[in-house]
Amino acid sequence: MMNITPCRPKWKGNMTDRERFVNQMHYKPVDRCFNMEFGYWDENYKLWPMFVENGITNEAEANAYFSFDKIESMWGSVWMNPGFPEEVIGETETTKILMNYNGLTAEVPKDGHDTIPHYIKASIVTPDDWKKCKEERFRRGTPERKVDIEAMKKRYPADRDYPLGVWCGSMIGMIRDMLTFEGLAYAIYDYPEMLEDMVETSCLLVEDFLDQALPHFAFDYASAWEDICFKNGPIVSVDFFNNVVVPRYKRINAKLKAAGIDIWYTDCDGDVRPILQGLLEGGINCLFPFEVNGCSHPGELLDKYDGQLRIMGGVDKLELGKGPDAIKAYLESLAPYVERGGYIPFCDHRCPPNVKPEDYLYYLDLKEKMFGG
Repeated sequence: MMNITPCRPKWKGNMTDRERFVNQMHYKPVDRCFNMEFGYWDENYKLWPMFVENGITNEAEANAYFSFDKIESMWGSVWMNPGFPEEVIGETETTKILMNYNGLTAEVPKDGHDTIPHYIKASIVTPDDWKKCKEERFRRGTPERKVDIEAMKKRYPADRDYPLGVWCGSMIGMIRDMLTFEGLAYAIYDYPEMLEDMVETSCLLVEDFLDQALPHFAFDYASAWEDICFKNGPIVSVDFFNNVVVPRYKRINAKLKAAGIDIWYTDCDGDVRPILQGLLEGGINCLFPFEVNGCSHPGELLDKYDGQLRIMGGVDKLELGKGPDAIKAYLESLAPYVERGGYIPFCDHRCPPNVKPEDYLYYLDLKEKMFGG
C-alpha cells in the first residue's frame, strides 16, 4: 500500500483498538466506540474528489486516509483450490462473456460499472459434475491448504494492539455462488445428497484450517460469509438451513469455543430474521454489515435478542444519501444501542457513489462527535 496522508486524526482514546473492540463486543465499558467502515463502491474511487486527488484507490488506502481503527482477519484456503480458469470466452457490443473462478459463465458490462453479473450457466449441475469438481478442486491436505504459521506469526504478532479474527468461510453462500441461485433451488430437491456433501466438504476444509491456526494465535473473533438472504428472506428453506447447515456451524463453533473465541460474525445481506435463531444456535452471534432496507433497523433485533446478538454495520446507506438532517436523525436513532454495547455502527454495505463526499465527511464528523468519547 502506498504511503497515505490521513485527512483527519485518529479518534482519541486511552484503550488499544483490540481492547476497545473486545470490550464493546462483550457489552463492557469502553473509552469510545470502535471506529470503522466497510468500504465503498468502485465508482467512489473515481468520482469522489478527495479520493481522486489523494490517490485513494481501494479500501485499505481509504481506511488509512480516514484514520479508522484497525481490524484484521487471518484467512486460509477453505474453498475451491484451484479455481476454474478465469477467462473471456465471448463478447457482445456492450458486454463480455467470461468464465469465473467458481466455474460460472457470466455476462458483465464492458464499461466495468458495478452490477450483479448475469449468470448464463454453471459448471456444476449434477452429482457427476460435483464428483469431478470435488476430486480436482476440493482436495484436503494439499500444499496450498497448509498454513505458514511462522509467516503468520510475523504478520500478526502476539503483542498486536488491534483485533484479529479467524476466517471460517461459508457453509452454503459460496455453494450458491457455484450453483447459482436457481441451481441451488433445484439441487435442494433434485440432488439433496450432493448438496449436503458440498456443505460437509466446506465444513471439513474450515475445520482443517482451524486445526492448523487455532493453537498458535489468540484470536479475538471469527468471521464468515453467508450471502443467502434477500429482501423477502432466505433463499433456502428454514428446514434445510436448520437441518443441514446449522449442525456444521455447531462443529466449527465447538472448535472456536475451545480456543476461547466467543464472537463470530457472518456477512449475510437481506432479511436474516427467519434464520436468525438457527444462526445463534450454531454459534454465530453477530451480523455484518446488516442491511437495513433488506431487514430492519438494527435496534429491532438488538432489543429482541438483547445480550445474545451483536451487530456491526446497520447505518442505512439510503439515509446517508439524503443529506445532513437525515444522517443526524438516523445516527440519533442508533445512539442508545452504541451506548448499550454489542453494536458498532457503519454504513450498512459499501458506501455508494450517490452519497455526496461532503455529506460523507459530515457523517464521519457527527459519528465522532456522538460516539467518539
